[in-house]
Amino acid sequence: MSSENTIKKFNEHVIQSYGRYPLAMKQGSGRRCEDEDGKQYIDFGSGIGTNSLGYCDEKWADAVCAQVRTLQHNSNYYYTQVQADFAERLCAIAGYDKVFFGNSGAEANECAIKVARKYSFDKYGKGRHTIITLVNSFHGRTIATLSATGQDVFHNYFFPFVEGFVNVEANNIDDLKAKLEDKTVCAVMLEYVQGEGGVNKLDKDFVDAVYELCAPKDILVIADEIQTGVGRTGKFLAGDHYGKKADITTLAKGIAGGIPMGACLVNEKLAGVLTAGTHGSTFGGNPIACAGGLAVLDRIESKGFLDDVCAKAEHFRTRLEKCSEVAGVSGLGLMIGITLKSKKAADVAKAALDKGLLVLTAKEKVRLLPPLTIEVSEIDAGLDLLFEILEE
Repeated sequence: MSSENTIKKFNEHVIQSYGRYPLAMKQGSGRRCEDEDGKQYIDFGSGIGTNSLGYCDEKWADAVCAQVRTLQHNSNYYYTQVQADFAERLCAIAGYDKVFFGNSGAEANECAIKVARKYSFDKYGKGRHTIITLVNSFHGRTIATLSATGQDVFHNYFFPFVEGFVNVEANNIDDLKAKLEDKTVCAVMLEYVQGEGGVNKLDKDFVDAVYELCAPKDILVIADEIQTGVGRTGKFLAGDHYGKKADITTLAKGIAGGIPMGACLVNEKLAGVLTAGTHGSTFGGNPIACAGGLAVLDRIESKGFLDDVCAKAEHFRTRLEKCSEVAGVSGLGLMIGITLKSKKAADVAKAALDKGLLVLTAKEKVRLLPPLTIEVSEIDAGLDLLFEILEE
């Protein structure tokens, strides 16, 4: 079947809620994929940071296929060793006490919101439920996580929203202090790097202020590491760059190497907040996803892996900063935002597709989220294609 036929059938039967590029992907291997017409692409997007080990990594695929042939699903009324093993490994590497598994970043953030509000309700009673989030944040597309998202562009059509969310301007400590005077605040929720908001890294002084101001008031800190977590920034958690450990951290994207999974990690203080019947997920902790997750952790924890991520990130930045069309490079690790001088990011992404390169956009920036396993030769090959567009 050709790309044209697939796209036609797709558009006839699938709700058009995405602005899709005209690419019908057939298969992938490593950091390259191929469409149904046989054209190959270098992937600098990794499924929006989800294919953390690239396409069909051999050890990852073997682990997933072995689990498929053993047990594909059971409800959370029962136990599985693979979920127990993954939970133990994940909590150990992330430095948390317990974890709740869901299927996506939005689910993980929904869980975090519920944990924060129930902790406050249990300890202080009704009414202490407000969660501060940042202007330009993005926390998901469910009604609650949209309510938490600090971008008006996502809010149209879906009113009314869930109450109890207030926005603070990122890196504005005075605004934070003022909003924290509200006695109904139970938590502050932040992304260390605002991905959908333009790949903007928070200032260390602001992050320090969040933790210093929240602790005396017993206001929880929730770190949304859906996009930044699991090695994306060169450390397992982006919070490690700031020397901070949130009360709650949420993960998804690359956590299981391309299989749907979300995780809400909590510290010892919050380990007993959710009790039987207060939260759930039919597919959460699915054995196949857990097997994929264990394979990802095996690679992340292998000697020198995260150091290599940092080195490759530096290689990206060094080359990008030499490009005459690049006005600035933002982000952290292999989470890269490129500000352009004259060209539009959307136009660049379309032109890159024609040349055999997959890139993303975020606001006015070109965004790169390559597989963590990408090799320097592949970085150079992809950047050569990108520079042909930027410097023409």
